[in-house]
Amino acid sequence: MGIVSRYSKRMAPGFLAALAFLALESICDLAQPALLARVLDEGVATGNAQIALRLGGMMLAVAAIGAIGASGRNIIASLVSFGFGADLRTELFSSVLRMPASRADGINPGSIVTRQTNDVDQIQQFANGMMRVFAKAPIICIGSLIMAVRVEPALAWIPALVVGLVTILVLANLRLGVPRYAAVQVGVDRVNSSIRGFLGGLRVVKAFGRFVDETIRFEVSNGALTGASIRAARTTAVFGPATALCANLGIVAVLWFGGYHVTAGRVPIGRVVAFISYMTQILFALTILSNVFSWFTRAKASYARITETLEPGKRSVPLDSTAIAWTRDDVSEAASSQALLSVAGAPRLELRGVHFSYPMAGAPALEDISFRCEPGSITAVIGSTGAGKSTLVRLLLGFYDTYGGSILLDNEDAHTLGTRRLRARVAVAPQSPSLFSGTIAQNIRWGLDTAGDDLVREAARIAKVEDFIDSLPNGIGTVLGRGGVNLSGGQRQRVSIARAVARILSGDGGLLILDDCTSAVDVLTEAAIREEIKGLGGRATVFWITQRVAITARSDATLVLENGRVAGFGPHDTLTRTCGVYRDILDSQFGDGGEREHRQ
Repeated sequence: MGIVSRYSKRMAPGFLAALAFLALESICDLAQPALLARVLDEGVATGNAQIALRLGGMMLAVAAIGAIGASGRNIIASLVSFGFGADLRTELFSSVLRMPASRADGINPGSIVTRQTNDVDQIQQFANGMMRVFAKAPIICIGSLIMAVRVEPALAWIPALVVGLVTILVLANLRLGVPRYAAVQVGVDRVNSSIRGFLGGLRVVKAFGRFVDETIRFEVSNGALTGASIRAARTTAVFGPATALCANLGIVAVLWFGGYHVTAGRVPIGRVVAFISYMTQILFALTILSNVFSWFTRAKASYARITETLEPGKRSVPLDSTAIAWTRDDVSEAASSQALLSVAGAPRLELRGVHFSYPMAGAPALEDISFRCEPGSITAVIGSTGAGKSTLVRLLLGFYDTYGGSILLDNEDAHTLGTRRLRARVAVAPQSPSLFSGTIAQNIRWGLDTAGDDLVREAARIAKVEDFIDSLPNGIGTVLGRGGVNLSGGQRQRVSIARAVARILSGDGGLLILDDCTSAVDVLTEAAIREEIKGLGGRATVFWITQRVAITARSDATLVLENGRVAGFGPHDTLTRTCGVYRDILDSQFGDGGEREHRQ
C-alpha cells in the first residue's frame, strides 16, 4: 500500500473536519462583498439608515461565524498535520532500522538524517497548509468568480483573463521548480554528510592539522547547496510577483472599466465596490495558489526521497551513484517468522562453493569458498587486507543473500532459514564495537531484556572485563557515553565480546563470530580470553577472524584467505607445511625460524 493511500485513511476524519470548517469560513468570506454592495446601494445611496444598520449587523454576524470556522480549521489542521509528521518519522525510522546491509551500503548517512528531519518537515508543512489555506484558495477563487459574474456580468471577462494567465504561470512554476528543489535536498544531504564526516573524525583532523582541507571540503558542498538554493529561489522570486502583478492589473482594469460604467450611469457604485472586493479575494486566492505550487515542488521532492526509503521498489531518485542489489530483507519477513531453530548446542557450520561479488565491483570478493566447522570447535580465519574476511562475516550474518553456493547451519541452508532464524543462532563481536549511551549492564545485555545481572557478570568474566568493571564505583551500573567514549579501545572491545558471549549464554548456544575483536587488547589478556572462549565447550562454535598467529596456532582449524579464495584450511601444524601464504604470515610476525620459537 502506498504512503499516500495509507496516510489518507488515517488523516481522513480530521481532514474532512478541517474542510468543513474551511467551507464555513469560505462561505462567510464570499457573502461579505455581496452584503457590502447592498449596504451601499440600498442603505447609503438611498439614505436609509435602518437598512444600512440591519445589513451591517448581518455582516458582523457573518464575520463572527467565519472567525469560528477559521479557528476550528487551524486547530484541527495543526493536530492532524503534527500527528501525521510524528507517524511518518516513526515509520521512516523503523524502516531504517530494518534496512539490510545491501541497501545501507548505498545510502549516505547524511541523506538519512535529511529525510528524517527536513524532508518530513516539508511534507508535514504541506499537509498543514492543505487543510489551512491551500484548499481554501480554489474555493475562494471559483466562488469569487461566480459571485463577480452575478454582481456584474459586463466585467466578468477581467477575472477570467487573470485566472487564465495565472494558470499558465503556475504550470511553468511547477515545471521548473520540482527539479530545482530536488537539487536543493541533495545539496542538504551533502552538507550534512560533510559535517557528519568532520565531526566523526574530529580528533584525526586535529592531529594532522587538516582544518584548512576540511574547510575547503565543506565550502565546496556548502557552495553547491547555496547555488541550488539560489536557483530554486529565483523560481519563486519570478513567479510570485508575476502572479501578483496579473491580479493587480485585473483590479486596475476593474477600476478603469467599472468607473466608466458608473460615470455613464450603467452600473451602481455598490456593484463595482463588490466586484473589486471579489477581485481582491481572487488576488488573495491566486497568491496562495502560487505559494501552494512553490511548496508543492519542495514537498514533491521530499516525498520522492521518503518513498524510496519506505518503498524501495519505487525508487525515483538514486540513493547515490552505486546500484544496489536487493536482498530478501527488502520484502516481508513473514517467511522467517517461524519458530526459532529447535537444535540446541553448538551448531555445525559449512560452506559449499560460496562465491559473492559486490554490486558494480570488477572482481568477485569471494570465490569458491568451501570449508566446515564442527560443533564446539574454534576456527580461525586469517589473511591479508582485502582477502575477503569481512565479506565472509557479512554473509554469515545474512547481510547479503545474493551469493552463489550454500551456507549451511546444522545442515539447513541459510537461504531457507530466513534472516531472523539465522541471526537467532549467531552472536558477533565486531572489530569496531558499537556501544550505546547507558550502563555497562545495558550494553552487555543489549537485545536480551530478560538477562539477569548474574549472566551479565559471567559474560564480563569470560571477556576479562570483570576486574575493570568491579574497580568502578557503580560497577555494571556505570553509565557509558555515546560510543563508549569514557572507555579505552581495549575496554570497548571486551565489553563488545561480553555482549556476544551473553547472547550465547542466554540461549541454547550458537555460532560465535569474533571479528578481529581483540586487536586493541594486550597479548596476555587476549590469551586469557581465548582460554575462556575454549571453556564454552559445546555451547558455541567459534569463528574467529584474526591477524595473530598466536590465535590460529591454538585453534582447531584455520582458514587462510587470499584474494577471496581459500589458500589453505586445516590445523596450524599442517598449514605450516603445506600453505605458503600461511608461512609468509608466520614469518612476517615472528621472522625466520620464528615458527620454532613460537611453538616453544
